[in-house]
Amino acid sequence: MSERPDHLGHRRRLREKFLRAGADSLHDYELVELLLTYAVPRKDVKPLAKELLKRFGGLAGLMDADPAEMQKVPGIGQAGAALVKLAKELSCQYLAACMKDTDLMASPKAVVDFAKARLAGLGCECFMAVFLNAKNRLIDCQVVHEGTVDHAVVYPRRILEAALSVHAAGLILVHNHPSGDPAPSDDDRKLTRSIQDAARPLDIRVLDHIIIGRGGYCSFAEKKLLT
Repeated sequence: MSERPDHLGHRRRLREKFLRAGADSLHDYELVELLLTYAVPRKDVKPLAKELLKRFGGLAGLMDADPAEMQKVPGIGQAGAALVKLAKELSCQYLAACMKDTDLMASPKAVVDFAKARLAGLGCECFMAVFLNAKNRLIDCQVVHEGTVDHAVVYPRRILEAALSVHAAGLILVHNHPSGDPAPSDDDRKLTRSIQDAARPLDIRVLDHIIIGRGGYCSFAEKKLLT
C-alpha cells in the first residue's frame, strides 16, 4: 500500500521548509521527524519523533542515546536508530574536519565544539588528547582512556608516549564529566600538573585542559589554571 497523500505532502513541505529556511525554522521534533522520513516509510512519524524526544530528554539526549535503547521505542526500528546515530557521527566528523589546518590556540572554540559533540553525552568518563604541531595545528586526536561514571585512571606516560609517536609539539587534554558539571576537581588539577611536569623535559607543551559537561565547559587556559 502506498503512503497516503497527506503524509507525502507533509514530508515534502518539511523538506522544502528546511532547504529554504534552515534548521532554525523547524522545531526539534520536526527536525527528528524529517530525519525519520528517510528511514520509516508509509507512516506519520511526527508522534514517533515526539516520543523519542520525550523518552531521551530532548534532542541532545536522543543523539547520544544507545541505538539498542532507541529501538525499544515502537516504530523506530534498526534503520531509524542507525540514521540517528549516523547524523551524530557525521556532525562529529564535520567538527573534527573543522579543526584541521587551524591554529587551535587562536580558535579554541573548534576544539570545544568537537569535544562537546564527542564527549558531552557519554555515561562514563572519557579522556582524550589532541596532539598539535609547532604551529598549533592538529596532528591527531586519540582517546587515551575510558573509565567509569565518575572516574578515569589516566597515566601521564601513556599520553606522552602517544604524543612522541606522532611527533607532537603540544597537546590539549580533554575529558568529560558525566555529572554535567564541568568544574575541575582536585584530581583534575593534580593530573594536569603531573602531565605538565612530565611533558616539560620532552619539550612538549600542555596548552589546555578542557572539561566538558552538559552544563558547558571549563578551559584551564581560559581560567589561568595552567602552571
